[in-house]
Amino acid sequence: MFGLDFSAVDWDEMITGTVDTLKMLGSSAIFTIILGLPLGIVLYLWGRSQLPFVKGLYAVISFIVNILRSVPFIILVIALIPFSRAVVGTSIGVLGTIPPLVIGAAPFFARLVETSLREVDRGVIEAAQGMGASTTQIVMRVLLPEARPGLLAGITITVVTLVSYTAMSGMVGGGGLGDLAIRYGYQRYEKEVMIVSIILLVVLVQFLQMAGDRLVRHFTRK
Repeated sequence: MFGLDFSAVDWDEMITGTVDTLKMLGSSAIFTIILGLPLGIVLYLWGRSQLPFVKGLYAVISFIVNILRSVPFIILVIALIPFSRAVVGTSIGVLGTIPPLVIGAAPFFARLVETSLREVDRGVIEAAQGMGASTTQIVMRVLLPEARPGLLAGITITVVTLVSYTAMSGMVGGGGLGDLAIRYGYQRYEKEVMIVSIILLVVLVQFLQMAGDRLVRHFTRK
């Protein structure tokens, strides 16, 4: 049909590419959350401070975050090749792709965290302050629980974005489905491989989005 022959697709290689994509996605998502969540909290707290020194620090960090968010990911991957080699010993494959994935996604997630925290009812925060709660207690017992639906939505958006990043990393030998689509689908004109790769990526994104939406609805009802 339409001149397609899916019997020519190497399904073992497609499975390997899918597994590699999941490895890149899972590892980078974990490190993105570990780095992005505290960074977002810091941006929120420092952005509300009236101290000139803290406001200056916020301006500097905010500027760096904006720079990292503005660089197209494919350019960021190439620019970070020496950094990836220094950190993990390689700039290609699943392992070599994780550093640029994290550096590209963590600032994005941090902004989503900051936005979610800003949406917490000011009255709840003031009530906690009135009861003598410390900043740490306010963050852990008020801000994060109240912002949970927004944070989960932010995680979902970030993970879905990471799926597209993993595909783009195939341009520089990052492995996964993106690498298969480029090497076979584009360079060798095997459009069947391209179509299967696209379908698998679409299915992955749909699954992640539905799972994230379900979690958000669950915690919103509480």
